[in-house]
Amino acid sequence: MPGMLTDGGRASGAIVPFSGESGHAAAVAPPVRTIRHGVAPPISRVYVSFSSGNLLQVACLRPPNQEGGGERRAEEVGGRVVEVNLGGGGAGAGAGCADVEEEIDEAEMRRVEYGSVPAFALLQSRRNALADAAAMSRVPAVSEHAEWWQYVLEYSKTINNLLGNTDSLPAFMIDDPKTILKVREKLTSLKAAWELLEIFFVDKQLQSWLPERLVDWLADYDSLLTKTENTVYRMLSNFQKKLINLQIVEDDPDYWNGLSSALSVGWLDIVVNMLRFHGSYQLDQMDSRETENGLVEAVAVLVSTMPRMRPDLPSGKLGYCCKTRPDFIKALEKWRGQVSKLECSAFWIQCGHQKTRDGLKNLLHIMMGNIKNLTAATSHWLELFISHFLYIRPFTVGFEGMHQLAQKCIQLKPTAENSGLTGLLTGILSENTEVVLAECTKKFGPWMVTHAMELLTADNDYADMMLHEERPEFGGISIEELHRLVYAQVLCSHSLTWQIAPTYLSSCLNQGLGLLEILLLKQPIQDNRLVLKTLEICRLFELENVSTNIMKIAGIYHWKHGRKGTGVYWFQQAHDKVRLDRIARQLFEHIGKSVTDDSFKQWEGLLELLGSDIGSAGGLEFLHRYRDFKRSLWQAQEGRTGQSARQTVEFLIQLMRNPSTPQRFWLPLLHDSVRLLNCKPCPLLNVAETTLLLNKLQELSMAKLRPDFSNIYLPSHALNSVRLALASNLARAILEEP
Repeated sequence: MPGMLTDGGRASGAIVPFSGESGHAAAVAPPVRTIRHGVAPPISRVYVSFSSGNLLQVACLRPPNQEGGGERRAEEVGGRVVEVNLGGGGAGAGAGCADVEEEIDEAEMRRVEYGSVPAFALLQSRRNALADAAAMSRVPAVSEHAEWWQYVLEYSKTINNLLGNTDSLPAFMIDDPKTILKVREKLTSLKAAWELLEIFFVDKQLQSWLPERLVDWLADYDSLLTKTENTVYRMLSNFQKKLINLQIVEDDPDYWNGLSSALSVGWLDIVVNMLRFHGSYQLDQMDSRETENGLVEAVAVLVSTMPRMRPDLPSGKLGYCCKTRPDFIKALEKWRGQVSKLECSAFWIQCGHQKTRDGLKNLLHIMMGNIKNLTAATSHWLELFISHFLYIRPFTVGFEGMHQLAQKCIQLKPTAENSGLTGLLTGILSENTEVVLAECTKKFGPWMVTHAMELLTADNDYADMMLHEERPEFGGISIEELHRLVYAQVLCSHSLTWQIAPTYLSSCLNQGLGLLEILLLKQPIQDNRLVLKTLEICRLFELENVSTNIMKIAGIYHWKHGRKGTGVYWFQQAHDKVRLDRIARQLFEHIGKSVTDDSFKQWEGLLELLGSDIGSAGGLEFLHRYRDFKRSLWQAQEGRTGQSARQTVEFLIQLMRNPSTPQRFWLPLLHDSVRLLNCKPCPLLNVAETTLLLNKLQELSMAKLRPDFSNIYLPSHALNSVRLALASNLARAILEEP
């Protein structure tokens, strides 16, 4: 759909102006999505086409070069194609991710794409090895091998490390005592989504403490849940900025709201740190606040000793770890008894600060699992979902129970924005593989889908069957292969990533190898380094026929563009005897009668390329030997060395015996040697060699009778001169033989 600029569009700065339909002037304005295309104005045409999922491809084209534009106009960019995500409101040109272009730039995504190739290839190799073992045993599928999930977990950890590190950055030399949120590396939704899949589908070690793992996940990625609505992270971040100008923090309601929100999602270290901001800890108090400070400290102790059913706690995290369920139940009952005892204590009457008393009691009610207080303290349904695991239903296991709880939390905390993470989590909890794939495709692009399918099928028979079943509507390929082919096409569209596409194409057994051959054959052959890279890929994937064709194509290209030596080199590497013979026939026409002819010298450099392995040179083998014969004959006629004459005769015999020597060159070779044969008192040829040459002359006489005989210009007496010289040499050879 091309869009032409109008005067109104130029005036307003819009590429494609929008005007509301008649009768809808008061309607809500349509959503506007900024396109960062990077094309210098003016822009003459805009093309819009649908891409995969909810993506649009927008091509912005500059006008054609005007007359008198000069060289500068010719060097400017002619246009660019970018992708617009209708769901997320962003636009970008990244090859591997559709909805996180603002989080991961193109160079970073390319690093992830390259880094994920070895892990993917290793997992496929292990899958093939286990498949071969399964074929020889009674195990029906690869996923039923005991060690397979460990291989997938190792693969998942490798990919997860590529996507970044969620740990805090190194602390400053002097820490700010009023710091609430630690400085972290830039987080991405792509990494958060990958960790969700790993938690639920791969890591079997998490099954006993899955709720706690979700608590840790939310602590890392709460800031990514929504861009428009409030979250615990955003609330604490705003209070962090406000804290600089606060003198009495306990009088500010945001202080207590932040405390209750952080406690509801289990950020115990932040809660204890914020409690220590309380004014009762200051030494220069005018009033007597010992009771107030004791209550604050008592709550801080209870928070820091909260039982957690998990194997261990990261460094700097608070809580009391319980590795077994009986120990956790016993510790939880004791801890809740202490919370109830403090809540019923008489010291609250002596606390004169109303906001402190109400705020601390609210924290106690949260720790006792009061649903009303938890609902008020959380902003997002996922935060309320996590708070249930901490204070109400710590033993919730299984997808069914979690999904019902999630639906209940969504009803209590409905959200207008459905981010990729929440949509992915609801798809996981509903055990709907189709929804999970759809969310990954729509929000995170083909890279995520291609690599995440290994996680979905690690321990899920239904997902394994659904993704690997060959479907006629897809041309006989499976869903898994379809997504790999789509991702490979994305990689092939960029000059910096096409080299890793063969790894994914080779894993597609139905159509991947055919597309791989097409990809390799379409690579440019102007640059020898690129040709060598393509040939190395052919060697890795054992594509000998493709490698031969590429070398032939490279040879034809260089030969036609005047680079004769490079062309012969590639023909020789491809063992293309047919084309080498054709080249030889072309060169035969340029061979002179002596080694000093310029028409022959111009090909000597080309013949040097053949080297010692002339057997692979086809018809050029004759030219190589002919060059050596001419040089030796010249030296023999000049009398430079005593062995030159005999060596020249040996070259002559080799040429006459070699089947690659064209018949029309037999007589010129013998005629060039007449003077050498007649000038020596002793015969240079023995009886057998002389008989061989005489037989060649006889064959030549019979060949002249054929209509297709090609003759080379020689004097009329050439044949008689050669016959006389050979007869004389034969007579002397017979006399000298013992």
